Amino acid sequence: MITQEQIPAVLEHPVYDAEGSKIGDASHVFFDDATGRPEWVSIKTGFFGTSESFVPIREAVMVEDHLEVPYAKGMVKDAPNVDVDSGGHLSESEEVRLYEHYGIAWDDAWQQANQPGGGGWAHSGTAGTTGTAGTAAAAGTAERDMAAPEDVAMTRSEEHMHVGAERYETGRARLRKYVVTEEVTQTVPLRHEEVHVVREPITDANVGDAMSGAEISEAEHEVTLHAERPIVETETVPVERVRLSTEEVTEEETVTGQVRKERITADGIEDDDEGRPRR
Repeated sequence: MITQEQIPAVLEHPVYDAEGSKIGDASHVFFDDATGRPEWVSIKTGFFGTSESFVPIREAVMVEDHLEVPYAKGMVKDAPNVDVDSGGHLSESEEVRLYEHYGIAWDDAWQQANQPGGGGWAHSGTAGTTGTAGTAAAAGTAERDMAAPEDVAMTRSEEHMHVGAERYETGRARLRKYVVTEEVTQTVPLRHEEVHVVREPITDANVGDAMSGAEISEAEHEVTLHAERPIVETETVPVERVRLSTEEVTEEETVTGQVRKERITADGIEDDDEGRPRR
């Protein structure tokens, strides 16, 4: 069982379940009105520790720099939400709901706390506090205190909003290569041969060639003509490299949330909104 001397070492320290999984950080310790013994510890859980779950502290133990409770992490996080009144008390009905959630029989706990002799720890008390009829440890209400039960000071708490960023997938981009066929037009010069009849008069220069054959005869002379035609060939050449790249862009976005703050007022004196006496 956690003693009053260990309370400072419990608050704001990690709380683990029996399997070694961290549940959260201890936020407040609630004492029993009748015995003054620590009864419950509230644990800050959830995103940025914005939620608090209650777990019995009577069977919890301090292990090095953290608190260890004999309940699974999921069971603690699924504990019923309870309201704490302005005086830092759990109502009897709220405490019954918590007992039922953790499988603790309310009637059995009440009888155990009030059995005769030293076994009834509601009668033994702590720090000079003794139980009274009808307010035994199991059947009484639990009072939150940051130090010893006789401390009459109140603790004022408030919620602070913490805003973070969560990375999530917005879409996907991909490169896809495919083949298309395009018509390409080019102009290329082509040569070809044409035949012409050339008539030369007989001159002293060619008279020998003209008289070399028979005087009267038949003859044929053939000339081979040539032309060029287009030939199309293709070759594959690299023209560019394409890849995808990402760029982070930072934009400012305003986030609005609600936080709760406790206010403490004093009866009998005039004070401002923050609980400070007016001068």
